[in-house]
Amino acid sequence: MSSPAQRAGSRVLSVAEIRAYFPALARRQGGHAVAYFDGPGGTQVPRSVADSMTDYLYHHNANTHWAYPTSAETDAAIDQARAALADLLNASPNEIVFGANMTSLTFHLARALGRGLGPGDEIVATELDHHGNVAPWQALERERGVTVRMVKMIPETGQLDWNDFERQVTSKTRLVALGAASNALGTITDIRGAVALARARRALTFVDAVHYAPHAIIDVRGMDCDFLACSAYKFYGPHLGVLYGKKSLLESLDFPKLMPAPDAAPERAETGTQNHEGMVGAGAAVDFIASLAGGATRRERLRRAFEALHTNGAALAARLWERLSATPGVTVFGPPAAAPRTPTLAFVVKKVTSTEVARRLAELGIFVSHGDFYAQTLVERLGQAGEGLVRVGCACYTTLEEVERLIDAVSTIARRA
Repeated sequence: MSSPAQRAGSRVLSVAEIRAYFPALARRQGGHAVAYFDGPGGTQVPRSVADSMTDYLYHHNANTHWAYPTSAETDAAIDQARAALADLLNASPNEIVFGANMTSLTFHLARALGRGLGPGDEIVATELDHHGNVAPWQALERERGVTVRMVKMIPETGQLDWNDFERQVTSKTRLVALGAASNALGTITDIRGAVALARARRALTFVDAVHYAPHAIIDVRGMDCDFLACSAYKFYGPHLGVLYGKKSLLESLDFPKLMPAPDAAPERAETGTQNHEGMVGAGAAVDFIASLAGGATRRERLRRAFEALHTNGAALAARLWERLSATPGVTVFGPPAAAPRTPTLAFVVKKVTSTEVARRLAELGIFVSHGDFYAQTLVERLGQAGEGLVRVGCACYTTLEEVERLIDAVSTIARRA
């Protein structure tokens, strides 16, 4: 089979063509073809990503910075991965930090930032966020005596209360930490507006783009954020975290590190031996997305691919919102389809727990996630603490037929409750 890049030319691949590169889509469950709506928790992986990791482990596996071929090849592979992620984010390769996952990287960054903070300093986070972008900053309350202020969300719309946001960011604010998109509801937040508000108060900004990254092109230069984190396994790669930081900040922050470890960005922010095969796979995931469209540069191909994926995802999300909102016994949360959002929806079925809904859907070959998705405060504010929500998300391989299967199945569960 030819690669996506060979087939794309100047056009964007169709969903049917994209699906051919994902072996997981051949799976059947209970006699049904599996429809994966669990992408917000982790997407499936194309053949090219797994092949790149296998090739590295079989033929180039070594530690870094030594004077023999496989070590030099590892150095080159890591450089190539940083370059790919830099193109994805519109950053420089020396601004790309790798780590175990977004949460670990955020705790690591929080420790470094916290060494320069103390009583009287404030950090602003939000009720809309995954706790991976809340707990690291709350830890600084205990360790450094800083104050964490939480911006309220509006339960009826699943969006941030912008008036409250403007009240919370003051001259005492040292950092504004917020998500580009809600992993539970799909809400997209105005990051450029938030960064401008922080800049006016001379505060730094940290963006959790884990849920946003699979659905829209990221431009850290355009956002002017100081830090941004994402996870490769949310955009068709392996389990690996990625942190962008402005080079000047990566070089000046007091990161916890070993004395003999490299002192230049970005390696000074990476502790210990890294997951080299994961880095290679993350770079391959970026190349896979870029290969879905034509263009003169990787960044241009990524832009065109994301535009097409957004258009397709928005149409699927609109169908889900329209039909599920109109289904008796089903309550859908978050912003409507016309508002800025990702193709991720959350709902509950009256008299049926989220766990039971997921179990019944799985029997029909429809895989969805359930619970609070570590967006614990958000779920509590929606009045759904305990069993939480059912979450469904569309990926590059999701079809309209799968969406209709999901809608019909949820309708049946609600009708029989």
